[in-house]
Amino acid sequence: MRFFLYNTKYVKTTGVSPVKLFFSKALKRLTKRKREDKKMRTILVVLFVALYLFLGLPVLGVEWIIAKFNRPAADISQLRMVQWAFRVVCFLSGVKLTVKGEENVPKDQPVMYIGNHRSFFDIIITYARCPRLTGYISKDGMDKVPVLGIWMRRLYCLFLDRKDIKQGLKVILTAIDQVKAGISMCVFPEGTRNRDKEHPESLLPFHEGSFKIAQKTGCPIIPMALTGTADIFENQFPWIKKTHVTLTYGKPILVSDLPKEEQKKIGSHCQKVLQEMLQEELAAR
Repeated sequence: MRFFLYNTKYVKTTGVSPVKLFFSKALKRLTKRKREDKKMRTILVVLFVALYLFLGLPVLGVEWIIAKFNRPAADISQLRMVQWAFRVVCFLSGVKLTVKGEENVPKDQPVMYIGNHRSFFDIIITYARCPRLTGYISKDGMDKVPVLGIWMRRLYCLFLDRKDIKQGLKVILTAIDQVKAGISMCVFPEGTRNRDKEHPESLLPFHEGSFKIAQKTGCPIIPMALTGTADIFENQFPWIKKTHVTLTYGKPILVSDLPKEEQKKIGSHCQKVLQEMLQEELAAR
């Protein structure tokens, strides 16, 4: 090795420094290993999800029967099963999760979660941490995915067609009823995934309509700042990469505690709060 690294005759013959060649080969091997790791993680996640959905069919049947006699028991068991599956997906994906501010989440009442949205993993990571029954507002079309749509409906998820204002109003009214019944709701107020890679602290404009859920029910709004989720999958599609992710829960926001002018623009107020949380978290990374 010593002869190889310092052999001047080799340099004159090839025109390449042995040291440079050595580290170049080492870098190529490392890059290849990382690429293979991404492929393996992706394959494992796809296989697990497919197996879970397939084996989940008879489980859904059993849960349907249980719900006929004891709906709360069926709700909780389905919640915990999906949370377990999401934790397995995170493990197989190599997600290293740091959670901050979880003490800000009330355990004894329904809440409205809001978060920034950059990845499919935003749902997987946050849902796995919900302490109580929680429904998500998702885009229309997810309910048509075989088996997955059934699981989502069983877990009180709602499906919003952004092009249909009348249907959107019905979804918000249903969400209000669910919160009144003790079910938390989670909304990504940007309405779609933010694809701005160069500015991870940026947020798309919030849709004010979804905040009617908190205004009409008086439930606390819990802001969630997620950093690093797009690096798991979207930023190197179609592969899954081992990534460190931070999930920070902010202090509860009560609409009734805000000045009347801010109550009218609660979405803008919450966007400022979440923006500050993201900037603070990214500065600390």
